[in-house]
Amino acid sequence: MTSNTFGVLFRVTNWGESHGKSIGVVIDGCPPLLELSTKDIQKELDRRKPGQSKITTSRKEPDKVKILSGVYEGKTTGAPISLLIKNKDHKKQEYSKLKNVFRPSNADFTWQSKFGIRDPNGGGRASARLTAGNVAAGAIAKKLLKTKTGIEILAYVKQISNIKADIDSKKINKCDVETNIVRCPDKKASEKMQELITKTKNNKDSLGGIIECVVKNVPAGLGEPIFDKLDADLAKAIMSINATKGFEVGSGFSCAKMTGSQHNDLFEKKQGKIATKTNNSGGIQGGISNSMPIIFRVAFKPTSTIGKPQKTIDTEGNETVIVPKGRHDPCVLPRAVPIVEAMTALVLCDHMLRHKAQCGDIK
Repeated sequence: MTSNTFGVLFRVTNWGESHGKSIGVVIDGCPPLLELSTKDIQKELDRRKPGQSKITTSRKEPDKVKILSGVYEGKTTGAPISLLIKNKDHKKQEYSKLKNVFRPSNADFTWQSKFGIRDPNGGGRASARLTAGNVAAGAIAKKLLKTKTGIEILAYVKQISNIKADIDSKKINKCDVETNIVRCPDKKASEKMQELITKTKNNKDSLGGIIECVVKNVPAGLGEPIFDKLDADLAKAIMSINATKGFEVGSGFSCAKMTGSQHNDLFEKKQGKIATKTNNSGGIQGGISNSMPIIFRVAFKPTSTIGKPQKTIDTEGNETVIVPKGRHDPCVLPRAVPIVEAMTALVLCDHMLRHKAQCGDIK
C-alpha cells in the first residue's frame, strides 16, 4: 500500500489500524534543537481523543503518546522522530457481523475492490482513528512554526447542519474555541448545535457541517508554484481527512457571483508593510502566501455509520440489512477541529523548510 507518507522535506509516515495493538507516526526532516516533550504532543491529542464529551463516540482511548526516537535531553536531534500510541478499548466482536458486509458510504467496498482484502474491525486502516498520528505529528509542526515564524493556526466549528455561527475571524482566539464541547466560539449557536447533536444521536442518526480555519502571522513567500501551490497542498491535506467533502479558500465559491472589481484585493501600506484592504484571496495569491491571514473552510459529511437499519449488499452480492453496533460520533466536527489544524501545520511547516532550502530564511 502506497501513499502513507506526506510531505517533501517535513515528511510524515502514518501507520497502524483502528483496532490493532498500536497506531503511530514517524516524522522525518524535523530540524534539530527544537525543544520537545510529550506534553507538547499530548495536549493536542487530548483535544482529538474519543470519549471526551457526551456528543462524541463512547470509545475510551487515553491516547497517551510515547516518543521512541529523535529526541535527546528534551531536544530534537534531526533524526526521525517515532511516536507510539497504544489502542486500549478493543471491541472487535462488534464488527464480526460486518466482515462480509459493505457498510453504506464507508470505505468497505472500495478497499475490498482495490486490495482484495480489508480489516473490518473499526474500518481498519480506513478509520478516522488513524488521524491521531497526524495530530501528534502536527503538534510538532505547530511548535516549529511558532518558534521559527510566529505562525498561529486556529480552527473552529462554523456550521452544523443548518445552524450557522456568527464569528469574526479577526478577533477569535483559542480560548473562545475551547469554551464548549462543540468547539464553536459563538455561544448561542454552540448551544443550539449541542442540542441538535444530542437529539440526532438519540435518533441514531448523524450530522455534517463546516469547519473554518484561520492562520495568523503568515509571512509572504510560502508556496511552490506551479504544481505545489500552497492552496493546492492545503486542499490535498485537508481532503485527506476522513469525511471531508468540500474545501474553499478565501471567498471560495462565492467569488463566482462577483466581478473582478469587487473581488480584487487592493494593496496598501499598513504600519510600513504591504498588505491588502480585503482578503478575498484568503492569504494566498498565485499559490504563494501574501502575508495576509490564510482562511479556508472545509465541509464534513454526516458520519456514515449510524444506528438505523440500512439496506446494503454483502461480499457475495446478496441484499441484506445491517444495524452497526460500533461506537461512532454523531457529528465528527468537534473532534475534527484539531485534525484540521494539524494537517494545516504539516503543510505550512513543509513549505517553510522548502522555502528556506531554495530561497533562504523567510523575511
